[in-house]
Amino acid sequence: MKFILAALLFAFSVPPVALQAQQSPSPVRKGSLLDHMTGHWVARGVVAGQPTVHDVDVDWVLNREYLRLHEISRERSPNGSPAYEAIVFVGWDAAAHEYTLLWLDTTSGAGLNSPAIGRGKLSGNQIAFLFKSHEGNFHTTFAYDKSSGTWQWIMDGEENGKLAPFARLKLTRKK
Repeated sequence: MKFILAALLFAFSVPPVALQAQQSPSPVRKGSLLDHMTGHWVARGVVAGQPTVHDVDVDWVLNREYLRLHEISRERSPNGSPAYEAIVFVGWDAAAHEYTLLWLDTTSGAGLNSPAIGRGKLSGNQIAFLFKSHEGNFHTTFAYDKSSGTWQWIMDGEENGKLAPFARLKLTRKK
């Protein structure tokens, strides 16, 4: 019993900052490529063969552990609500040394499951995410163009091992 009390006392006496220092720094939080995505954007391009314009607001949340994107289409559904809306979180899996991406949107309420979580690797100025599903894989790449300060979102479905274009969007900063 004395051992258990001593262990509990130690556990509660270690300052959270000391525990945080033992963790590896997250590239999501420290001067990363994703810092260039924060702000207010207009996304223009094609989704599922249809031209579209979306407003995208991006900020750091939860102690800069996650990048949050809020995307709303300017197109409206018959009831007047946005035709599409998404909230997206980008994080870092230190054990796997890769980015994670949770995409929640108005296409279904099934976003809190493993096919809605993509995993991605950094390569130069882009992060390529892969969403695995029994229905087929889906690829989403965030690519930053440093010279223009813009982003490309490239999204492809995978059919029989071949990529099929789904969306091509270019994000430019709102003025």
